Amino acid sequence: MENPSIFELIHMMDKVNNRLIIEWNKTFNENIGISHILVLAHLKNHGKSRPSDIAKALGLAPPSITHLCEKLIKKELAVRVTDEEDKRILYLEIRDKGLTILTKAQDEGKELRKQLFEKLTTEEQQHLLSIYAKLI
Repeated sequence: MENPSIFELIHMMDKVNNRLIIEWNKTFNENIGISHILVLAHLKNHGKSRPSDIAKALGLAPPSITHLCEKLIKKELAVRVTDEEDKRILYLEIRDKGLTILTKAQDEGKELRKQLFEKLTTEEQQHLLSIYAKLI
């Protein structure tokens, strides 16, 4: 077998990721996407955060994070809070409803991963994990 090109490797990784996203979107019926879930997870893990800090942490453009935040606020999954000392500073904070949606999304994601990776033996799963760790 000849060595695959970088494009073949990237293409195959994209196909797996796209399949996961498509399958997750089919099962998760909350009218929010994976990027919204990533923002909620950030808020859960880091507490209230400035949108610019969320954008940096997730590698998103500021206009994108603004759009994501607006939808989370509109759906009452997060709320804007002002800094107590400097009212010009705004934070985004996760609400209880957001925590519930995040838990549901994570549970569905775990089930999807389980379905996908049960095709691999335990040894293959460990090998894949070590490959991904090496690439980071």
